[in-house]
Amino acid sequence: MSPTAARILAAQPAGHSGPYQGHVTFLGAGPGDPGLLTLRAVEALARADVLVAEPRAYDVVRAHLRPGTDTPLQNGALATTASDAADLVMRAARSGKRVVRAVAGDPGMDTDATADMLALAAEGITFEVVPGIAHAVGVAAYAGVPLRDPEGTDVRFVDAATADERCWTEVGASDATVVVSAVLETVAGTAARLISSGRKPDTPVSVTIAGTTTRQRTWSATLGTVERTLKSAKVLPSPEGDRPVIAVVGERGANARRDELAWFESKPLFGWKVLVPRTKEQAASLSEQLRSYGAVPSEVPTIAVEPPRTPQQMDRAVKGLVTGRYEWIAFTSVNAVRAIREKFEEYGLDARAFAGIKVAAVGEQTARALIDFGVRPDLVPSGEQSAAGLLEDWPPYDPVFDPIDRVFLPRADIATETLVAGLVEMGWEVDDVTAYRTVRASPPPAETREAIKGGGFDAVLFTSSSTVRNLVGIAGKPHNVTVIACIGPATAKTAQEHGLRVDVLAPEPSVHALAEALAQYGEQRRAAALEAGEVLKRPSEKRPQRRRARTS
Repeated sequence: MSPTAARILAAQPAGHSGPYQGHVTFLGAGPGDPGLLTLRAVEALARADVLVAEPRAYDVVRAHLRPGTDTPLQNGALATTASDAADLVMRAARSGKRVVRAVAGDPGMDTDATADMLALAAEGITFEVVPGIAHAVGVAAYAGVPLRDPEGTDVRFVDAATADERCWTEVGASDATVVVSAVLETVAGTAARLISSGRKPDTPVSVTIAGTTTRQRTWSATLGTVERTLKSAKVLPSPEGDRPVIAVVGERGANARRDELAWFESKPLFGWKVLVPRTKEQAASLSEQLRSYGAVPSEVPTIAVEPPRTPQQMDRAVKGLVTGRYEWIAFTSVNAVRAIREKFEEYGLDARAFAGIKVAAVGEQTARALIDFGVRPDLVPSGEQSAAGLLEDWPPYDPVFDPIDRVFLPRADIATETLVAGLVEMGWEVDDVTAYRTVRASPPPAETREAIKGGGFDAVLFTSSSTVRNLVGIAGKPHNVTVIACIGPATAKTAQEHGLRVDVLAPEPSVHALAEALAQYGEQRRAAALEAGEVLKRPSEKRPQRRRARTS
């Protein structure tokens, strides 16, 4: 029995004779990509009373925790040693809690987790294991290095930190594909060890750091050249120094066609830090689209939403909505949906108040906000998602089919008149009501401001002229290495007036077309670099480095 398990058993309460009601789930958080969590893992996290996880596992699982879950290691209850974590697990389980013990990779590969399971079994506390993807397997897949070939080559997994002389002798004498978990500083020594054990110096090897994350980098070399390759690339240890570096060594299939199979690192915006000047709620689908291209989106709100200065007009309109004053209500933003929803809650109303009223939404994002409210819109533009697109599909007023000729338009205080003018021209009466005010947001943290001005972001997406003016106003002008992407000509003109070079212009005025245009720009840069035989660098990597001050 391990020292940890023995210490836990020694702390068992005197007189305990029956099973506890607590339950422990040992959960594999995988190698780093939160998307690799299993459905079973997400279910367990949603039911947890207590989560015990070191920082690298916590970062992967925290988005799936229910509100109120206790996270003692993140609260600084104890140091993050295996013994401390075991104490926390046992204490919470004894008190009847549902505990999730999350570990990086897979619990079956974690000897401390095995010791904890034995201690729980000895006390009669029930537990289960939710497997995760092991680092060695997951990272190799993300690096585009298949571990088996058609000939069925054996695969051996080696932990460089614990492998003994016998292990190195066996893998050196075999022709198996060897997957080595190491740290960056020991890769060269591992290569030398394999050569001295019988592997040829020209045996192919791939080395991957920060695997399955957007910081992943993979280098291809041979056992004899890998040290020189890493030195010439000036590879530095990952910020998560305890995350394994995965080296795959193999004469045949493992590394043979990595250039064709490197699906992850070849994404068009792989590793790009993209500034999205919107709130998390507004940017949810846009940020998800950027992640699918390999980017790391960072949402920075440039406007804040406040109630109108005089709420009486809004109050009258909502009462008219209930009493049948309107044939239509038109929503031109998610904020307008939120403003009406809040006013409904103030009056004790819900989505049923829309019964008998036709509802229009300016685009898919606004439509989703309505559906979340319980309202399915009757009209969403079939083409351009804008006021003009909405007018294209809006039916003209017909006194035969429309018993009421009035439209309720809740909107921002700075909205344009396009929709109002178009509806009036089609015969509708419009109650144009200020539902909310937009004001400039507070400046982002100093670190973000410095990244914007210093070239820390690879790209900025501007979705309106106001986002350009407000971002420059609260954070400063983006560095000239930063790629500037604009949603349309008017936004591009505003960016140029602020001294910015516009690199990308969306082919149509939608945020998703803007993200796609940026991805195409990134793909063109990648293709040009490959054709020129150059090392591909992100825009932020091309900024001039500050000279270090000389020391006497």
